[in-house]
Amino acid sequence: MFDSDGEARERLIVWIRRRMEEYGISIEALAAALTEDAATPKYRDAYGNTWDGKGERPDWLTRAINAGQNIEHFRC
Repeated sequence: MFDSDGEARERLIVWIRRRMEEYGISIEALAAALTEDAATPKYRDAYGNTWDGKGERPDWLTRAINAGQNIEHFRC
């Protein structure tokens, strides 16, 4: 019998909590790391232009893609 998504979620939460205890990771440290990750740009070009991947794609990246560059070339 397959678990429901709710049961799988609860087991995952238990596993994460155990790993956090095992490695001494506090909720505050986890929250800080998640905040830092959210603020990190996902794409960057050689001129220092950045984009976090949210919202409309910036002109500099659209121009590069239209010129034949692969978006993965700019991934941080």
